[in-house]
Amino acid sequence: MSDTTHDGAIATSARPSPDDGLTPAELAAKYGLSVSGARPGLVEYVRQLWGRRHFILAFSQAKLTAQYSQAKLGQLWQVATPLLNALVYYLIFGLILGAGRGMEKEVYIPFLVTGVFVFTFTQTSVMAGVRAISGNLGLVRALHFPRASLPISFALQQLQQLLFSMIVLVLIVVAFGSYPSLSWLLVLPALGLQFVFNIGMALIMARMGSKTPDLAQLMPFIMRTWMYGSGVMFSIKVMLADKPAWIAEVLMYNPAAIYMDLIRFALIDGYDSSNLPSHVWLAGGLWALLLGVAGFVYFWKAEERYGRG
Repeated sequence: MSDTTHDGAIATSARPSPDDGLTPAELAAKYGLSVSGARPGLVEYVRQLWGRRHFILAFSQAKLTAQYSQAKLGQLWQVATPLLNALVYYLIFGLILGAGRGMEKEVYIPFLVTGVFVFTFTQTSVMAGVRAISGNLGLVRALHFPRASLPISFALQQLQQLLFSMIVLVLIVVAFGSYPSLSWLLVLPALGLQFVFNIGMALIMARMGSKTPDLAQLMPFIMRTWMYGSGVMFSIKVMLADKPAWIAEVLMYNPAAIYMDLIRFALIDGYDSSNLPSHVWLAGGLWALLLGVAGFVYFWKAEERYGRG
């Protein structure tokens, strides 16, 4: 289209665009565009995570190696730290406070060490989850990948660390008279359920910690309270025998206590099924399913917000 100006020149005007008047959303739909960093569907998100499985494993191994790289004893601290904690708890709770009442020494020491090692697995997974996003913002903002890879890799790191510790735990159990048997195989499904539970907890804490960094300062107090209420250093049933029965029931069915007791039952000969709550495997499975699924969905729903602002 052209027009003649007052001095005889010819001016041209642009032909109207077919996109004039369309909203940004309509333009995106017309040309098949999508929002950068938009949250994929749940099934697609799972597929993307599976595609990053090698990254998740490599990242967890790198973090595990780097964790003690500056220490002279290196990876030995993976075992020494929970073992020293168990020694301190034995001196305070076992010898001074008599928390091992109702159990022979040959049972109580493996009972205590197992509790410390297994609870530490959950504790460190949760604590690492709190900082999974907020502590890796450079990685989150620089690369496009499913953000759930980070808390999952941190939980996997703690699982690998526990497996190192299990070598020492087995030696301690054997030293106090509990020898390998078929019941030891029950450790595998118990750890599997706890691992799924830990992943769910890490995912929940990762989303919460991404917006509230101060949560990392509060969590040690919460985890310490959880530890004291889970029977790490004592038998809940024995210590609360003179209290209303429902208190012991509630504490024994908390997930940390369930996974500890399942592994104690599997490894320690003198720790029989009378120490376990009813339907303990069902309870352990339900906790893993509930936290695993709920944690994954809860984290996924905020996928597009991680690392922004």
